[in-house]
Amino acid sequence: MSLISVLPSAVADQIAAGEVVERPASVVKELVENSLDAGAHSVEISIQEGGRALVRVSDDGVGMDASDAALSLARHGTSKIRTSADLTGVRTFGFRGEALPAICSVARIEIETALGDGAGTRIEAVGGAPPTVTPTQRRRGTTVTVTDLFYNSPARARFLRGPRSEWRAISEIVTTLSLTRRDVRFDLSHDGRRSLSAPPAASLRVRLGALWGVSYADALLDVDDVSGPIHVSGLAERPANVGTTTRRTFLSVNGRAIRDPGILRGAELAYRSTIPAGTRPSLYLEVALPVDSVDVNVHPTKAEIRFQDRWTVERAVERAVRRALGTFDSSASMGRSFFGGIAAAPNHAQLVESDVLAPQASDTPLFRQRELDADSDDAADGAASYAGVGYGDAAEETRLRDESSIPPLTQLRRTYIMFEHEDGVVLIDQHSAHERVLYEAFMHDLEAGSATSQRLLLPFTLTLAAHELDAFDVNREYFDRLGFEIEPFGGNSLIVHAVPVPHPRFDAERCLRDTLASLTGDRAPATAGRHEHLVATISCKAAVKSGDVLSGSEMRALFIALRDTNLPAHDVHGRSTIVQLAWTEVDRRFGRA
Repeated sequence: MSLISVLPSAVADQIAAGEVVERPASVVKELVENSLDAGAHSVEISIQEGGRALVRVSDDGVGMDASDAALSLARHGTSKIRTSADLTGVRTFGFRGEALPAICSVARIEIETALGDGAGTRIEAVGGAPPTVTPTQRRRGTTVTVTDLFYNSPARARFLRGPRSEWRAISEIVTTLSLTRRDVRFDLSHDGRRSLSAPPAASLRVRLGALWGVSYADALLDVDDVSGPIHVSGLAERPANVGTTTRRTFLSVNGRAIRDPGILRGAELAYRSTIPAGTRPSLYLEVALPVDSVDVNVHPTKAEIRFQDRWTVERAVERAVRRALGTFDSSASMGRSFFGGIAAAPNHAQLVESDVLAPQASDTPLFRQRELDADSDDAADGAASYAGVGYGDAAEETRLRDESSIPPLTQLRRTYIMFEHEDGVVLIDQHSAHERVLYEAFMHDLEAGSATSQRLLLPFTLTLAAHELDAFDVNREYFDRLGFEIEPFGGNSLIVHAVPVPHPRFDAERCLRDTLASLTGDRAPATAGRHEHLVATISCKAAVKSGDVLSGSEMRALFIALRDTNLPAHDVHGRSTIVQLAWTEVDRRFGRA
């Protein structure tokens, strides 16, 4: 007797259903995607008992005639593709023809459909049995009703979660699809109660405002960048807001919502040195790239795809998000941000364009001002004494080019630098700002191997504790590359012959002591991140401090140097460097709004 036998059709169908229909949310996903593929402009979803009792999806898309309706329940019956070549670049959500027969094999299903208002077709099937076809009257479109899910698979039914958990999964699926297809109206109800109503939206920000509120949507940053054939767009959370609200993520590739930790990880890398370790931002990103560079037929529910060149896509996403973080709009704000959102009046809308790779451009919006009459002579005299804020001669060249655009600056509490912007007041934290300037300057020197240093006429010695000496030994290579010339001097002592001079106030001995003290006891970071950790620590210790009095020329030099950084709105610890106070908020506080 043969040990191998061909499974009965009913058993094979239930096995296939196990891949496609995991839970009620899977049913909702497949049915709504069918509606979208049918060209629906409005989709209504009704749920009972978390989808275990009933799932009903109605649409106004292209319906089916009687013969097509019957074939829709046949395994691999599809209108989306004809040959294997059609799998390359397929644009529809579905294409395998497995969803409806898989659902039918584990539930009771009823389909009502019509090509136009009037005569239509009703099909009823149970547990994969041959369907019953009868005529009916209805409006154009299709309604699919699924009841008693897993009624014939008790083992599967036992693994379903409670109605509340299943409902949450359904809500997440519908929310994701509503973000993907913003031109379609979505209505979702549970146990007779309307829970989501999303009318067609002109943009991702408007759709997010309909889902989670205008204030939440307005607090997000615009992302829009093209890198070769890859276009990345969407919205990203401001670093100052990361960790203060529920983290949400959305990712679509060529109009298909997917799960891809690698792409999200690439986007999160753009936040490196702008948010505290361990916090993760909310991201809503859409990636468009040539259809022949992705394979969508690699996952049973099409939730994952394969890229022909994943590294290039991840880097394009990282670059796009980092560009967004390098604009004025990424800074923290009190009241509405200076730049427009849903709540902004049309005449206040402003297009933000800033090339992070060329931050010295004259139209960089971070510190763009109205025509201001600055005291050029005073600026010329002062900047020479403080041009070393991170960039040395580069800061001097920048000053000569742009000194007339520097607004009047005022120091508050020996901690903050304040200036007036046409849309409000801007506060700069002098320590955080200088820390960011030094960090990017040190990182540039480290990676380019161009660090400069100054030999000391009188070398000084450092006597360290054993753990501080260990921290130096671990990071010695990077100290050398940053411009420090340090040698052992017997026992626990080091002698310092040369140091970098990032600015006139730099206290090399204090910086080294504080840096080594901070590095001790730290869990050793990965080799790839060790130099970043060291540079961040040195930058913090070398920067001017809160309480330091800055002259007008020093403030102007810091203003120029910060403007020319890639990520000026945040320091290396994730704290805000810049805070906006909009005139609209000031007027509101004074009752003038």
